[in-house]
Amino acid sequence: MSTQRHSTHDAEADRRNDHIRIYVNGHIVPKDQAVVSVYDSGFMLGDGMWEGMRLYDGEWAFFEEHMDRLFGALKAVALSIEEGPQDIRDILDRTAAANGMTGDAHCRLMITRGRKAKPFQHPGLSRFGPTIVAIVEHSRPAQSTQKQGIKLASVPQVRGLPHSQDAKFNSHSKLTCVIACLQAEQAGADEALMLDPHGFVNTTNACNFFIVRRGEVWTSTGDYCMNGVTRQKVIDLCHENGIPLKEKNYSLYVAYGADEAFLTGTFGAQTPVAEIDGRIIGTGERPVTTRLRALYKQAIADNVAAQKAARGR
Repeated sequence: MSTQRHSTHDAEADRRNDHIRIYVNGHIVPKDQAVVSVYDSGFMLGDGMWEGMRLYDGEWAFFEEHMDRLFGALKAVALSIEEGPQDIRDILDRTAAANGMTGDAHCRLMITRGRKAKPFQHPGLSRFGPTIVAIVEHSRPAQSTQKQGIKLASVPQVRGLPHSQDAKFNSHSKLTCVIACLQAEQAGADEALMLDPHGFVNTTNACNFFIVRRGEVWTSTGDYCMNGVTRQKVIDLCHENGIPLKEKNYSLYVAYGADEAFLTGTFGAQTPVAEIDGRIIGTGERPVTTRLRALYKQAIADNVAAQKAARGR
C-alpha cells in the first residue's frame, strides 16, 4: 500500500520559487535574505495575523473580503499598523511584479507585533513597530490531489472555545492545528477532521469542511471554525443558485454517510474528500462539488473583472 501523503496545500513543483523576491518591512529582497529578528513577536510567541490570497490575471481574488477579515483581526488583538488596505494591495502588487507574476500565484501576508525589547511575553515589549512580510510564490494546486481527494482522520484535538483562542482568527499561533495534523498522520491520513468542543464536526486543521447529503450541502454552524473567505463564498453561491444549504450541528457518523465531502480554502478552492477514518465517502461521483467548483471559478472571474473595472484597467 502506498504511504504517499496528500495535502490541501500540495502544489505543482516550480523551480522559480527557489529565487523569488520577498517583501520584508519596506524592502523587496532575495529569498535567502528575507529574514526577521529572533526577537520578533511572531517568531517568539506566534503573536500576529496572516492572510492567504491568490493572484488571477493581475488581481487578488476577493481582496476586499480578505482585508475585512485581516483588519478586523488586527483590531481585535490591538495590533495597529500605519498601512491601510490600499497600501497592502500596493505591497502585494509590487512583490508580484518583482517576481514577474500576473497569475497562478499565492501570497502569504504576515503581520506581527514586531521586534521585542526583551524575550518575554508582554505585548508592551514590542517597541519597534510591526513586522510586515509578503511571500508570493508561483503556485498551482496539484492536480493529483483534486483527482484522488484527501483522506481525513478524526482526531482528539479540538478547535477551541472563542474565549480560549478564537478559531476564527488566522493567527500565527497554529500549534493546535499542527498537533491535529500530526495526530491525523499517525492515524495514516493526510489531514485532520477536527470536532468542536461539543463533539460536532467542525473543520480540518487547514480548511473548512462541507458534506453533501441527498443534494443538500451541509457545513458547521460556524461558531468554532475559521472565518473562511472561500467558505462564505460557497455558502453564498449555494443560496444564489438554488442549492439547498444547511449550517448546522451534525455528528461524525453523519459525515461518514455523506454522498460527497469537500474542503474549502483560498489555495485549493474546493478539494474533494475521499475518505474519513478509513470509510470511503460516496461512490466517487461528485456532481454537487463539481458544480460548486464551476460556480466558484466563475465568481473569481467576475470578481477579477469588477476589480479591473473599478481600477480602470
